[in-house]
Amino acid sequence: MNSSPKASSPGSFPSGQSVNERLVSLGIELPDPFMPIARYAAFRRSGAIVQLSGQGPILQNGDGIFGKIGRELTLEDGVKASRITALNMLAQANSICEGDLGRIVQWIKITAYVNCTDDFFDQPAVIDGASNLLYEVFGDVGLAARAAVGVNALPMNTPVEIQAEFEVSV
Repeated sequence: MNSSPKASSPGSFPSGQSVNERLVSLGIELPDPFMPIARYAAFRRSGAIVQLSGQGPILQNGDGIFGKIGRELTLEDGVKASRITALNMLAQANSICEGDLGRIVQWIKITAYVNCTDDFFDQPAVIDGASNLLYEVFGDVGLAARAAVGVNALPMNTPVEIQAEFEVSV
């Protein structure tokens, strides 16, 4: 029997449903964790706090969403890219938590970068794709402090990159 903490939010989870069961009920299948593309660690853990390196909307096979929001991509494309990025964050977290996302006590902070044109001002709406996914999966445990910043370019021409910090039970 799994004795890990369960994410909870009033009215959002059937009684006793684990985070991993919640993923299944939402029809979410996690991708393989994305490996670093340069010389850095995918994550660092210090005690109960885990820092994830920047994740983007790319899968291990190279598929993903690429481009600049406000030029070749729309707001809706950005929201989709943000959600895929959050799936990659969950894949990393799942690996760190040895397959039990219920060990996540809280998502503390996400810092998001949006590759966009100078006249695009809806960065928070783009990153709602990631924030909404974390809330769907974790309830209140998934509500993190957040920054959404527009930038002129991101690695590999991705539209979104997100760094995250969360706490795990030890």
